[in-house]
Amino acid sequence: MLPSRPKAVLISLLASYLLSALLLLILTLGLYRLKLKESQITPAVYALYLISCLAGGLLCGKALRTRRFFWGLLTGMLYFLALLAASVLLRHGQIPELTRMLPVLACCVAGGMIGGILS
Repeated sequence: MLPSRPKAVLISLLASYLLSALLLLILTLGLYRLKLKESQITPAVYALYLISCLAGGLLCGKALRTRRFFWGLLTGMLYFLALLAASVLLRHGQIPELTRMLPVLACCVAGGMIGGILS
């Protein structure tokens, strides 16, 4: 039996956030050991977003089995919206610059869509 759509999306988002936490921990340990510069960190964080959303899209697409592209896209979009909400809360209501948001949005949506397609 297929899970309900909201349940499948929530489970895939939860898995994406757990994977993000694990990858961020690994990245933090790597940064501590290697003493990398910020210019080297940014691509790693974008890759982390892409991998996490890809996993979420893959899980959601496998669970729902229909319109996998759409469900992967939705998973990536919801992941980004949660990141944006957290960013706004941590910045005391200030919205981040558009030039910083667009690459993150692209990584999240692309990762979710690719995951949905591959599922």
